[in-house]
Amino acid sequence: MSRSEQLFEEASQVLVGGVNSPVRACKSVGMNPLFIARSEGPFLFSEDGHRYIDYVGAFGPHILGHVHPTIIKAIQDAAHLGTSFGACSALEITLAKLIISFFPSIEKIRLVNSGTEACMSAIRLARGFTGRPIILKFNGCYHGHADSLLVAAGSGNLTFGHPASAGIPESFLQHTAVLEFNDSVGVRAFFQVHGEQVAGIIVEPVCGNMGVVLPEPGFLQTLRTQCSAYGALLIFDEVMTGFRSPAGSAQADFNITPDLTCLGKVIGGGLPCGAFGGRAEIMDQLSPTGPVYQAGTLSGNPVVAAAGIAALTLLKDPSHYRRLSTHCARLYTGIQTLLDDEGHRFQLVHWGSLFSLFFTDTPIRNLADVKTSSLSRFQSYYHAMLASDIYLAPSQFEANFVSCAHGISHIDQTVDAIQKALL
Repeated sequence: MSRSEQLFEEASQVLVGGVNSPVRACKSVGMNPLFIARSEGPFLFSEDGHRYIDYVGAFGPHILGHVHPTIIKAIQDAAHLGTSFGACSALEITLAKLIISFFPSIEKIRLVNSGTEACMSAIRLARGFTGRPIILKFNGCYHGHADSLLVAAGSGNLTFGHPASAGIPESFLQHTAVLEFNDSVGVRAFFQVHGEQVAGIIVEPVCGNMGVVLPEPGFLQTLRTQCSAYGALLIFDEVMTGFRSPAGSAQADFNITPDLTCLGKVIGGGLPCGAFGGRAEIMDQLSPTGPVYQAGTLSGNPVVAAAGIAALTLLKDPSHYRRLSTHCARLYTGIQTLLDDEGHRFQLVHWGSLFSLFFTDTPIRNLADVKTSSLSRFQSYYHAMLASDIYLAPSQFEANFVSCAHGISHIDQTVDAIQKALL
């Protein structure tokens, strides 16, 4: 029995399912999880003594690679001064200013502890600001595990949602509507009927939680136009896409200005952090200046803030994005060459430093298309990549992430591994 197998057996006695987040259980790829001992740069090192080139990056935060020395030093220096105050610190101000400097749409911000908390709070704020009940989301877009957001689509495009998890009464979701991603016609039709009651739309501008799915030309603009026409707020969930493009974000890349933006992942430098922000007139509706309540004892934690400041300060140097763009282009071109030369049946979808492979002939534009991907082929591919020392997200429905720490040799090794995996 391997060390990972021993640890999973032990974990299963005290942790539900042996894990603290479901995808880590690796059930969709038919294996027990690897246990990671340490990380460095582009690598993960398992408890079994294997080194893997990592394309998970803790599902996004490690855009600069694992254990970046500048971030680690910032964490150590901050920890020596205190790990939590439950009071204000100057670091919160510095981090907030840095985040705002990347996002022209954000005038004021509130730091929280996770992407889930950011999205949950942004939705409450949208309802409080507009005085309206309905939130529109899209099938396959994940915005955290708050009750009102765990919704699956109903039987028709213009139906309200039903719970996607046990433990959520349907009454909690009576004001959450679900449409298909990239369905501009459906959005316009929905607003014609319900527009005066819509508080806002929340959307991943580039989907990452059903694998990477790109917005079709005009889709995001339709969302902006409809929200503006009916007085609703457009909320971009950029927890995953934030800082993952040379433009800095999806909203900059697609030239769409949301009213509110939700962030996480990168802004914590690898530690738990989230934030939401937008126009001052909206954000000032939050307590203590307004009637919409939101609070958190560990929000703006000094150690987390120090890590985030270090990470975002580094990302201000454009050389990081030049390197990342060059190496992403090499990876995507290499994969596309395999598609063209070998006649393989799969779809490569990528944006910025996020990418997914779908094992289907169907072009990917929404969750229904994603579900045509062969899960058995993905499982075989995943195991073959693991055998070639490449660590990918253990689910067809998760994005993979390239980091600044991936070099040309790592990219070329990955393309070679994909070619072998597809034989």
